[in-house]
Amino acid sequence: MTDTPSRLRAVFADAGVTGWLHAVDIDTGAQVEAGADQPVCTASVHKLCLLVALHQEAAAGRLDLTEQVECPPVGRTPGPTGLAAMLDTARLSLRDAAYLMMAVSDNTAADLLLARVGLDTVNRCTARLGLTRTHAAHGFGEMLALMREDAGPDGARALADPHVITRLRALDPARTNRSTPRDMTRLLGAVWRDETGPPEHGAAMRRVMGLQVWPHRLAAGFPFDDVHVAGKTGTLPTLRNEVGVVEYPDGGRYAVAVFTRTDRTAAVLPAADAVIGTAARVAVDALRAAA
Repeated sequence: MTDTPSRLRAVFADAGVTGWLHAVDIDTGAQVEAGADQPVCTASVHKLCLLVALHQEAAAGRLDLTEQVECPPVGRTPGPTGLAAMLDTARLSLRDAAYLMMAVSDNTAADLLLARVGLDTVNRCTARLGLTRTHAAHGFGEMLALMREDAGPDGARALADPHVITRLRALDPARTNRSTPRDMTRLLGAVWRDETGPPEHGAAMRRVMGLQVWPHRLAAGFPFDDVHVAGKTGTLPTLRNEVGVVEYPDGGRYAVAVFTRTDRTAAVLPAADAVIGTAARVAVDALRAAA
């Protein structure tokens, strides 16, 4: 695996991105890395931390996952999916809000859960798990509001300007929700080994991560019917991320975290999406070959 980091750097460069990756065999601890300790903006990847905190609160009896919450149409966190895109009052359980948060990255569902769990609880959860480089600075609605404020009067149109991009606090790991690739694979490994709480809660988290609908990033690197990929994406202007677990039919299971950034401000960059799967495949192949 000695040449794998250089191969990963070449893969990222070919796609026109800067990338950071950590991959680990969940059962043996063998690992591949390329900038694994780089501070990165998590964007919606941080919803995984919220999911784990939610289940730890439920396991401790401080909330019931079947508890119903009402979501009126006014004041919802913006977003293109789930409750964020719906027009009428909705009522659903906390666990169904968690499904929407993870499967379609629903920002409104995430902030409903965050209001119930609390930002401090999320940070205490990650600290207990030893994720020393991981911190939630704000909720998802607040993050989007900061972006609007930083973009100025031209709004979303300004995000095509590279000079505007440089002043967005949401793209600065020191001022937004942040982690490292290594911290994220440590969290994934803990979820898959049932180290975050009772097994039934681990199973529930793994289930909703396996229901994520986006096939164009991590899953794109493993186009096989018998290989299962469960993950969580994160996206902001110039940023494309995904963390997840790849499970093979022979029992091999690998936690992978890939974070990328590009100088290009276009919202649609297929190569930047696809390289997440390509890099993950390079890393997992290296781990399997060395086993």
